[in-house]
Amino acid sequence: MTMMKMRVLAMTITLATVGAAGAKAECEIADARLEEAIQQNPKLRGPANSQSVRDLRSLRDAAFTLRSYGRQEDCERLLANIRELIAGPPMGSLGGNDEEEADKQNAAREPKARRGAALGSRDKKDAKPLSRIDELTPGLRTDEMIGAEVRSSDDKIVGEVRNIVFATKDGRDYAIVASGGFFTAGKESIVVPIKSLRVTQDRSSFFLPMSREIVKTVPLMPDQDYVWLSDKNWRSHNDALFQGR
Repeated sequence: MTMMKMRVLAMTITLATVGAAGAKAECEIADARLEEAIQQNPKLRGPANSQSVRDLRSLRDAAFTLRSYGRQEDCERLLANIRELIAGPPMGSLGGNDEEEADKQNAAREPKARRGAALGSRDKKDAKPLSRIDELTPGLRTDEMIGAEVRSSDDKIVGEVRNIVFATKDGRDYAIVASGGFFTAGKESIVVPIKSLRVTQDRSSFFLPMSREIVKTVPLMPDQDYVWLSDKNWRSHNDALFQGR
């Protein structure tokens, strides 16, 4: 077990033993400034720390969960641990073979970038063509998709894949793309038919068939309980936005 994972486990045990938090101001998760730290620290964006960055984002997601249950003090404790890990020594130096194996399994996945970040590399002469998902050999694993960045046709970051919906009765599968400031699945997510996505040959980025300005006009996921899956009219209207582009 890597040192990073041991520390995450210790944090989880600590939070589990703490009593219900008293009433206080709402936990301000934005104050942790995790995404800013990832963008500004080259070491955090390096391949040696890719698993550690995913662990940090998992901790941040746990902070959202604690806050939603009114556990404000526990949420603040978790944020303090996130800040400590960000400010500490390079996390890649704390791990071992476990992290290296995780990197192999998640081959070449780039850390998440801010929404609307600078143009990517699609305009370069040596940029390889994008692939249809149904043309990939071998096929995509869900762990290759979840957490991957999603870009518009004009190569702008619009969000990341936060969930996958498979095996609907009518055979339409979906990627839930979080487009909010924290890229967390919820009120600012869009529902993207998986067959409309294109992927880079290194499987690090997915592309929508529309520009970032058009993406802004796509309706948001109407509910977080996935009731919309039973609304054929809503899905048909939503899916049509991604067709023929």
